[in-house]
Amino acid sequence: MVDAAASFDGNRVAAKEATARSMRADRGRWVASASDGSGLADYVQFCASALFAPAQSASWVSNWATATGADIVVATLLCDGRPALSLALEVVRRGPFRLARFTGGRHANGNFTATDPRFLPAIDGAAIRSMFKAIARARPDIDLISLERLLPDLDGVANPLAALPGFPSPNLALAIDLDGGFDALLSRASGKRKRKKHRSQTRKFEAVGTFRRIEARTREEVDRLLDAFLDMKEARFAKMGIANVFGDKQVRDFFRALFADALTEEKPSFLLHGLDVAGKLRAVTGSSRSGKRLICEFGAIAEDDIAFTSPGDFLFFDNIQEACDLGFDVYDFSVGDEPYKRLWCDIEIQHFEVLAPLTLKGRALATTMRQGARAKAFIKNNPTVWKLTKMLRRKAAGQAAPVSAEDDN
Repeated sequence: MVDAAASFDGNRVAAKEATARSMRADRGRWVASASDGSGLADYVQFCASALFAPAQSASWVSNWATATGADIVVATLLCDGRPALSLALEVVRRGPFRLARFTGGRHANGNFTATDPRFLPAIDGAAIRSMFKAIARARPDIDLISLERLLPDLDGVANPLAALPGFPSPNLALAIDLDGGFDALLSRASGKRKRKKHRSQTRKFEAVGTFRRIEARTREEVDRLLDAFLDMKEARFAKMGIANVFGDKQVRDFFRALFADALTEEKPSFLLHGLDVAGKLRAVTGSSRSGKRLICEFGAIAEDDIAFTSPGDFLFFDNIQEACDLGFDVYDFSVGDEPYKRLWCDIEIQHFEVLAPLTLKGRALATTMRQGARAKAFIKNNPTVWKLTKMLRRKAAGQAAPVSAEDDN
């Protein structure tokens, strides 16, 4: 197993202007500012040439704000009036506290704030903390800035937020090195068994009726695939005994707009795939592109008469093969350590988290959240405890039988 940081071939900009040395020498040139949602227009403009992860893209942030009516705050670090780094956050309540987090909450994974790489060598912890102070001045009601599931590295560039004190995220992310193409990958990952299973699944699908892999290329196809996915996920979470993070109408509207808007792009940054067998969708995945990286953001299967054939595994096989054919360097399964991912993956990515209290209340909340993260890490890194936890959840939901982990994204 390779232990590696994530690396994206994302939005690069050429280093043209002042050198890092000259920027280091003149700290007085840094200015931090913060504004409400009116700052989104500047954020969108900045993203046109910045480096960022999918959940910090202008499309993600703008669609989330529109669909949910989120309370947005935008903080920017400028050098000589030019934006070097920008944070677009949503303010949410957690009991008596208000915290600012990446837009999308738990749906935002592998985070890397929008950054101009030309300024990165000069951005240090003091500069970033000045942004947090600007947020505190603009929004004194915010108790804590919570930046979770941060990538250590993006497109070979270290995450600037690593300059701040942080701690490991409780969940690993898993990915596949696609170097050498699909045949080379299968030679490293039990390829003979995978090909044999794929052929067997094909015969089983053909016995039911015609089958095909679909990529949503119209608004109608986006709606069809998302509707199927959301129904699958609702049934799945009920069976697992956990809350449905896709259940809120506003969240559903967000994903519908996000994937529909991506259709206008030459290379859609967000895309949906589905496996249709006998006229019914049996598996669906939602993915994002980030340079040479294809990221599986979510997936689900239908709990029906052919679920035993593992349609999700079949769709992943085809998705990964296509990623190789299209020249991607990495297929990223995103957050979550599950057996079906381990069958493919040879890269572990350890995300990290940063908590920045702005008030005394925020300090108390940060302490509680750090303790909670440590507890989650203990549970999920202990196979016996994690198995028992999942069993208790199923029993609480009235499900005695084990649940396949094939679509746990």
